[in-house]
Amino acid sequence: MTDGQRVPAVGDTVQDTALDRVGVVLGYEGPHLRLCPINGGRYWDVDPAAVRPIGPAEYLLAHLRAVNTRSRRRL
Repeated sequence: MTDGQRVPAVGDTVQDTALDRVGVVLGYEGPHLRLCPINGGRYWDVDPAAVRPIGPAEYLLAHLRAVNTRSRRRL
């Protein structure tokens, strides 16, 4: 995160710029943020400096990708 940005709150959806993944903030683990994929799954820890908030269009796109992935797994 750059100077002047607010610290993400639990439940916020953010972009992990280091891994190019979108995740939901679960909380903090020491100095790191703990993120979880939108459609559930294994969490990961990320440096707060490597996340950025996402806009409404990115949020909808991430959810659409999660729904599509989930539907393909059921085939």
